[in-house]
Amino acid sequence: MVRKEIRIDIEKCTGCRHCELFCSLKHSEEGVVNPKLSRIRVFSDFDRELAIPIISGPYTDAKCTSKYNIIMGEKEYESCLLCRAACPIRPFFFEPGTEVPLKCDLCGEPPDPACVKWCVHGALKLVEVEVEESEESA
Repeated sequence: MVRKEIRIDIEKCTGCRHCELFCSLKHSEEGVVNPKLSRIRVFSDFDRELAIPIISGPYTDAKCTSKYNIIMGEKEYESCLLCRAACPIRPFFFEPGTEVPLKCDLCGEPPDPACVKWCVHGALKLVEVEVEESEESA
């Protein structure tokens, strides 16, 4: 089976945050920009000249028990920063007002993610990946 997903190339991300802007517009009923509606967030470390797009994943009501640091290149980051889950510890990826967890829906069916479409630097790409049937039902 084939499934579509968004691949991130952090080497190409400039931190422009166009992906956040257009994702929030796509998910706004009023057609206004509201970054809290975005299913993607760009975390920037300007001192290290690094921008990391994170796409919202599944919700978990459990606090993380496996905090550790991740080394990318010669830079070290706390794993919580790179986590996709909406959880009680992180205030990201919850709908404002209702606190409903947000999860990337690839902007509908068929997938047409606004973040990919408007990423002028090529940091985001929609790709097809082969998955086993057991993964597809999960």
